[in-house]
Order: sequence, then structure tokens, then C-alpha cells
Amino acid sequence: MKQKKSIIWLVLSVLLIALLANPGILPLSPASKESLRELEKTHLLIQGSGKVTIAHFLTALMAMLLVAAVYLVIKLILDAIGNRNEHSRTVTTMISSLLHYLAWIVAIVWGLTILGVNALTVLAGIGILGLILGFGAQSLIEDIITGFFIIFEGQYGIGDIIILDDFRGTVRSIGVRTTVIEDAGGNLKIVNNSDIRNLQNRSRNDSIALCEISVAYGTDLYELDDILNENLPHIYEMHKDLFVECPKYLGVDSFADSGINLKVIAKCREQDVFAAKRMLNKEVKMLFDRTGIEIPFPQVVLHQGE
Repeated sequence: MKQKKSIIWLVLSVLLIALLANPGILPLSPASKESLRELEKTHLLIQGSGKVTIAHFLTALMAMLLVAAVYLVIKLILDAIGNRNEHSRTVTTMISSLLHYLAWIVAIVWGLTILGVNALTVLAGIGILGLILGFGAQSLIEDIITGFFIIFEGQYGIGDIIILDDFRGTVRSIGVRTTVIEDAGGNLKIVNNSDIRNLQNRSRNDSIALCEISVAYGTDLYELDDILNENLPHIYEMHKDLFVECPKYLGVDSFADSGINLKVIAKCREQDVFAAKRMLNKEVKMLFDRTGIEIPFPQVVLHQGE
């Protein structure tokens, strides 16, 4: 839908310029037409007589539609290539974003050339205008340059889970100017590329699901070691969809007021880190219940007076 609107606005813009370039077809007074001719000579840079026929309109329209068709075909090819893996998708998304702007420029210049506008002068004007705007759009230039560095240095790609400031989410798209990140609740964060600093890419390596649990001071730690080492492989076999490898018992972590704190970890994919932690906690608790290992908890003792 957005592409259709862009094409419509493109066609209307070129046709408007062509209409101004041929004031003879407008129902205006001779003085008004003469004013438009002066505008044509000084600003629109029309070559030759400046007369535009219906054939010119149709040719310009077909040229712009051809550019749009070529862009859509190339975009379909890039989308097909991007489906191979996340890195390819990241690169093709950036290329598609650049082609979108390039297609606009080519269509406008080509359409105006067909309608009699001096294309070289238009391009020169665009260059001068870009230079003028560059001084007031430094942040835009920084966004574009940073976007290229993000892509070619491989800092992160589409599908990667990153933490930016306090926002944790999955990268959904990387454009010329912005990066879109989606969190677990479906909320989108759109960040200018130049504002992305000190991020964590959580998808580069496997993540760790951590289970911290306490046992009573009277627990036989040698027996506990045997129980965990015997049962952790079974937990892994039941939940291979969450754990990358067999969970490991790291041993005693600290001594608390009412119990001994233990640590059990399991490697998992970053997208499964919370689900893996919940499942590991559940399985260890159920294991301790089956084997009679006491998990201490605060208790209130009431003394009834005589």
C-alpha cells in the first residue's frame, strides 16, 4: 500500500511540473501564461519549445512505471536471497532501502527528461541542494554512515536479540536511517542508527539458564552430588528443545542463614533463556521432592503462653 501511494505521488509530481511547463493548455489569461513561460525559462529549464503533448505524458508515465516495475522485481529477488539466512536478510534489507530512494531519483529525472526538462541541470541542482541540506542534516548523514558500518562490520543482524540501554528485543529491520527492535510484548522501538551505542548482542553465543536453590544444612552433599549427576542427563533428554547441552551442577555457591545455596546451569539459545530457566527450576524442585532433599524456607514458631 505504501509503495502504491509513493508511485501515485511520483506521477502527480511529474505531471504537475509538465503542466506548468506547457501553460498553453491552462485556461489562463495571456499575462498569466507569459508569467509561467518566464518561470519555465528561469527555473524549469525547459529545452526547445517547451510544448508537451499527450504522447510525452504517456511516455513519461510508462517510464516511471518501468522504473517501479524494475524496482519491485529486484526487491523480490533480494527478498528471496534474504530468506537463506539472517545475515543475507540483513544485507538485502539495507540494499532494498537504498534502491527505494534510488528508484525515486531515477524515475523523477527520467520523467522530467522526457517532458523536456534539462536533466543535467536538475542533477546539478539536486547536488547543490544536497550540499546545502548536508550542513543542516548532519544527524541524517551520521545515521546513514553508521548503518553501513553496522551491516559490513556485522555488529548485529535481523533476528538477533540485542539489549540497548534497558530495552531487550529482537531486531526486525535495519534501514538506511533506523533500526527497529521488537520486545517480547510486541512493542517496537525505532532507533536512529547513530544513536546505537554500547549494545549487547545476545545472539552471538549460547546463553545460560541459571537455577539457584537452597538445601538444608543437614543435607549429605556427597549424596546430593550423586543425585544431581544421575538425574540431570534425564532432564536434558526430556527438554532438548530448550537446552543446548546437559545441565551442569556447579556446586555450593554460598552459605545462607537457613541453608546452603547451590547453582545449576544449562546452556540454551537466547530466545529460550527465560523458558529454559523456568523449566530448570521446575525440574530441580521436583527432583528434590522425589528424593527427599529438604529445601529450607522461613517458618514462624508460635509459643502459647500458660
